[in-house]
Amino acid sequence: MPIRRLAIACVVATVACSASGTGHRVTGQPFPELSPLSIRAPLDDAQRQWIDSTLATLSLRERVGQMVMVWMLGDYTNNHDSSYAEVVRWVEREHIGGVSMSLGTPIEVAAKLNALQARSKVPLLVSADLEPGLGRLEGGVFAHYMLDAGGATVFPSAMAIAATGRDSDSYDVARAIAQEGRAVGIHINFAPVVDVNNNPANPVINTRSFGENPARVARLSALFVEGAQDGGQLATAKHFPGHGDTDVDSHVGLALVSATSARLDSVELVPFRAAIHAGAALVMTAHIALPAISGDSTTPATLSPRIITGLLRDTLAFRGVAITDAMTMEGVGKGYTTEQSSVLAVKAGADILLKPSDPTRAIDAVLAAVERGEISRARIDSAARHILELKARSGAARARLVSLDRLREVVGAPEHRAIAADVARRAVTLLRDREGLLPLAAGAGARVLVIQYAPETEIRAGRAFAAEMRGVGGKGVQVAKIGPSATSDLLDSIARLADNAGAVIVTAYVRRVEGEGRFAVPQRVAAWIDALAQHRKAVVVAFGNPYLLRQFPNVGTYMVTYGVTDDLERAAARIVLGKQPASGQSPVSLPGFFKAGDGIRR
Repeated sequence: MPIRRLAIACVVATVACSASGTGHRVTGQPFPELSPLSIRAPLDDAQRQWIDSTLATLSLRERVGQMVMVWMLGDYTNNHDSSYAEVVRWVEREHIGGVSMSLGTPIEVAAKLNALQARSKVPLLVSADLEPGLGRLEGGVFAHYMLDAGGATVFPSAMAIAATGRDSDSYDVARAIAQEGRAVGIHINFAPVVDVNNNPANPVINTRSFGENPARVARLSALFVEGAQDGGQLATAKHFPGHGDTDVDSHVGLALVSATSARLDSVELVPFRAAIHAGAALVMTAHIALPAISGDSTTPATLSPRIITGLLRDTLAFRGVAITDAMTMEGVGKGYTTEQSSVLAVKAGADILLKPSDPTRAIDAVLAAVERGEISRARIDSAARHILELKARSGAARARLVSLDRLREVVGAPEHRAIAADVARRAVTLLRDREGLLPLAAGAGARVLVIQYAPETEIRAGRAFAAEMRGVGGKGVQVAKIGPSATSDLLDSIARLADNAGAVIVTAYVRRVEGEGRFAVPQRVAAWIDALAQHRKAVVVAFGNPYLLRQFPNVGTYMVTYGVTDDLERAAARIVLGKQPASGQSPVSLPGFFKAGDGIRR
């Protein structure tokens, strides 16, 4: 059941702001609740008038500026810090159309956006990658005290949502994410990921996908779009035309999708059709090569007219805004200058250039292409109008600022945290239990050795799991930690501890496989885990990447959570101890190990 919509009051004060001798007076009226968004609903008279009058005030260069969205951290910065001053310059002088927010605490994100909105000639369209919720922007962890500096809700991954078997979870999570995002001033969520993850070696999509079944991914994607936009936030279907069947991370290189046109039609494009039919406001392009459509294996989809205009616009009849993936990624950056990639993306059909490495050079290049007749004036006018329409529909045009007081009522609300915990509880999947080790036998809880594998960057890993094991299972739980650089002496000493334990639990914290051909867990450590399972009855819990089992095939009991969150850790521990049932079903398969739909109910 969808949760009760939380009223998000964006109380707008009258702000007079001055920077470098210029400023824009921002006024607005409070509105009690965000209305559901639909890109198909007719614009009202006020929206049409605002779009027409605003467009008329913009020069050609300013219209090009509206097509650029820059990246910014949500951390605290002094007004004179160079990083913040640079963004201010882009807002005030280049009249960029939007900002994409990254890490920072909710209050600082909102305050920073309010400050930028007050400086902008045209209201900014604000985006963020909120696949697991606004908690992605959660503040840092003070390691010495293990104190969190953020407070937004962290939701389970898309794959975890799919593992619950309850499709409505996708709608409920998306709606809650939208409410929290809008409360801090974010209009666009770069989600859902509608890629069909049918390649276990995929190093970049993995648990960000709803799974490998095109029809199921389509259904959950459509529900996510509806939930997000019912919650007042614009949804983005990505990464077009499909990034699931790749084994190269497009952040570091150009991935190749060798699918035929028939295969694309029956697999990769199925979820995009569903998301578009559900009313997705934006579609984000992928930095992949698709020879079946583009005709070559070197042109990124982002720069291909056959893909953005031909396939997305003409074949799939998408009438919303086409946005590129980050233009700084190597999948589109190698072999092209900022000027070249910017011009080619606009010619291909992109309305928004996301995160060009140099926004000024990108604007200059597109403007020059118009002046020499390479890009038509009508193409720029169309894109600028598309963007202004999003600003009108989202409410950004009438209320730029958010209330920091009201934010505290919405972000991290008990209703949202309850949804996250409930989805996590039902997502955890027991895929293998050959010897019936779970739940642990009575009395074993007092003699449990928990071996936690985690990279050094996962400073929170295992804290919630160990606390739950000790709190529910007894004080005799012992924890040993290993990382990628664990020495042979350390591994030998932990193996000796395992000899005297009543039960051994190995938890592996791996968010995604990092790069083509590399193991998710270093081969030496994975071999040690596999050998441990051969000589002792061990349970392995994979936090994050569900495909880890292929690295230690001798493990007899294997459980997956599809993510790394406190809720998932607590749910996994309670299943281990028999305090909670295991009910998840895997949305993906690993040939020779498990099939999609597998999941032991215990």
